[in-house]
Amino acid sequence: MIGPDGKETCCTPERPVSQASGCREGVQAGPGGPVPAATRHACCGSTEGMVRLDGGKFLMGTEDDDAWADDGEGPIREVAVNPFWIDQTTVTNAQFAAFVESTGYVTESERFGWSYVFLGQLPKSKQRKMKASTVMNLQWWYAVDSAFWRKPEGPGSNILKRMDHPVVQVSWADAEAYARWAGKRLPAEAEWEFAARGGLEQKKYCWGDELTPEGKHRCNIWQGTFPDKNTAEDGYAWTAPARSFRANGFGLYNMAGNVWEWCADWFSPDWHKPASPLTRDNPRGPDGGQNKVMRGGSFLCHISYCNRYRVAARTANTPDSSTTNCGFRCVRDV
Repeated sequence: MIGPDGKETCCTPERPVSQASGCREGVQAGPGGPVPAATRHACCGSTEGMVRLDGGKFLMGTEDDDAWADDGEGPIREVAVNPFWIDQTTVTNAQFAAFVESTGYVTESERFGWSYVFLGQLPKSKQRKMKASTVMNLQWWYAVDSAFWRKPEGPGSNILKRMDHPVVQVSWADAEAYARWAGKRLPAEAEWEFAARGGLEQKKYCWGDELTPEGKHRCNIWQGTFPDKNTAEDGYAWTAPARSFRANGFGLYNMAGNVWEWCADWFSPDWHKPASPLTRDNPRGPDGGQNKVMRGGSFLCHISYCNRYRVAARTANTPDSSTTNCGFRCVRDV
């Protein structure tokens, strides 16, 4: 997506559906098949590690000066959601490993044979060798062979010391498969924002209006000059453990920064703008589309580019895309 100043944003690159449309030769559409349009019902999963939210009405969206109009962040509208349970943290590598070991599931990046890695996560020598694999107009993303959730940065990388970090290199379809196995589902976008706000009304961030209250970092985002230098002043250059920083008012961790989180909804910048029961009472997004909603921002978000760690910010990607800065958390019905 393009920012208001004409710059490319740092969010996530799309997996091409054909040789002509992408940055990687020979890549075809994924094997996932039809993708469900609406949020399904799920009420049999364990509630261990989850928080029960009573639901209710809240003001969704923003009309702040730094809102991205093209993303459909506004208008501010009153939305109601039913009670639901939500994971305190994003799904971790350890949790995803248990799913894979139980089911033998193979992720989409494994089937494709490659996935996207941020350039700073690769050794300088590998960056030079792989320069031809950069993404057009998003030159800080590399298409890396054999990168998948167990080896997020490709051959030579591993997650042995990151089992409590969010699982990454998972597509929307992978996240949905995990949620079904766990007896849960992915959150509707309205549920996600209700949870992220933590009981606060129309604040810029999950914790208030100041990015670093009393000089303390409250999320894992980029510090320094993007994309060349990350000073990691918040303590983490890349992903942080899923239970990092202070929880929000609902006891939920890392609802801003760290990794993007997949939602159930198809993305549209304007579906929600007509005021109707469909868009205001437990909204579930449009019936179809090309991209799925992602919320929360990631460790790559920086004010000079995407600035999407704000609680109302949103973006999207194709359901078969996967990167080193996108994960998910689950919900279940009460």
